[in-house]
Amino acid sequence: MDDSELFPSILQAARRGDPAALSSLFRDIYPRVLRYLQAREPSEAEDLASDVWLDVAVGLAGFEGDRRGFVAWVFTIARRRLIDLRRRRARRPHVPIEALSEERMPIGDTEGEALERISTAEALALIGTLPDEQADVVLLRVLGGLSVEEVAAIIGKRPGNVRVIQHRALRRLARATQAKGVTG
Repeated sequence: MDDSELFPSILQAARRGDPAALSSLFRDIYPRVLRYLQAREPSEAEDLASDVWLDVAVGLAGFEGDRRGFVAWVFTIARRRLIDLRRRRARRPHVPIEALSEERMPIGDTEGEALERISTAEALALIGTLPDEQADVVLLRVLGGLSVEEVAAIIGKRPGNVRVIQHRALRRLARATQAKGVTG
């Protein structure tokens, strides 16, 4: 759903409970939110993303804004859910049991899909080595497609600080890829 002109009508229909409109919003934002959460908390990403979508569905009636505002709002919810999870863990630490991975049969171009997964997994792993604040900024800017001002509002920093954080993160990522011998 890249057409911002259709967003107001899709939002209104979703508020009325139209399954096609809800599905359109879900398909647009859910994969990016899931990737963001996978980069930040891989073992909890799917549960967190589901919780985020439930929060979105409940809060949809009260949302006011355009498509970019909607994306920023959803990523704000995702980040808050992530913070809540980490606070709960700090209060009640436990040792997580690794979930069994399900083998899924690839559809379509197997080689292309495998390469895409590898490069995405490598990129997310590399971003995962960044300090939390830097990782959040990079992921919100890239996966969320959010502006510096929108990211600043989400993380509670000034836009200038977000630019500095992003610059430092990108420099750190560049050094890490050069150290591994990765070329663009």
